[in-house]
Amino acid sequence: MDRRRFVLGAAALAGGALLPAAALAKVPSPYGVDLLPPLDDREAFIVWMKANRGEDPTFLGQRFDRYLQLLEHRDLFTPADKRAFLMTPREEFALKQNAARVYDRAFLDIGYGVTISGPNLVGRMTSSLAVKRGDRVLEIGTGSGYQSAYLSYLTDKVFSIEIIKPLAERTRKNYDRLIDAGYTEYATISTRNDDGYYGWEEAAPFDKIVVTCGIDHIPPPLLKQLKPDGIMVIPVGPPGAQHVLKVTRRTQADGTVTVDRADIYRGSIVPFVPFTKLEGTEIKGTHDQ
Repeated sequence: MDRRRFVLGAAALAGGALLPAAALAKVPSPYGVDLLPPLDDREAFIVWMKANRGEDPTFLGQRFDRYLQLLEHRDLFTPADKRAFLMTPREEFALKQNAARVYDRAFLDIGYGVTISGPNLVGRMTSSLAVKRGDRVLEIGTGSGYQSAYLSYLTDKVFSIEIIKPLAERTRKNYDRLIDAGYTEYATISTRNDDGYYGWEEAAPFDKIVVTCGIDHIPPPLLKQLKPDGIMVIPVGPPGAQHVLKVTRRTQADGTVTVDRADIYRGSIVPFVPFTKLEGTEIKGTHDQ
């Protein structure tokens, strides 16, 4: 199977129209790692984000309200995680028909039989990765692009693979639209249309890997592409009944590789869309054993 199919150009927004939102105009302040919105005051946050990012106050208020719920549920671990959540315009990655629900906790349909995970789940999974600036991070399942956008506020080396070609094309076009509008941070996201089970060997090794689809085992190619002491967050279990695991690869002095596992929801089941596979150029079945 050819695993070198890249999707880097624009394509039609098939499978539903995305929200146009505020990115139609240039973002007022160029992005930099020193940009820091207020983390503890709703009104101050809205004023700052409107002035510096040009975003819609209605969505900003909803984002901050959801942020407070993430804090209550301990889904955001560090100031960097809090900043990343508040900086990411989730409304730019949702379909128009979901505008009223974009900051709900629930999964949202994005077409092609897949979903965008709820903000609480994305927050908990991303925080569990403990991403540091400069980390190389691989995402399996680009989907709407929200997760990769979120990661771009934590590191400038994000790689993302999407198996559904028209979805990969739509999301790449959306990134390019946002980059043109001034969200230059998204230029650090590299995307690829391929079967994520095999990772991205040319870009490996990775400090962190996040998998956004469910599977009944940890893919050996992904584990191999993880650096020693690297972390993978992945939903593992039978269809519709996964546990979200934090997997840490350890290499012993004699070269033996071991894996530490921790359930980030302490045993709670979280259903995910299946980890599908390619046969030639067709998506057929899943990678479950």
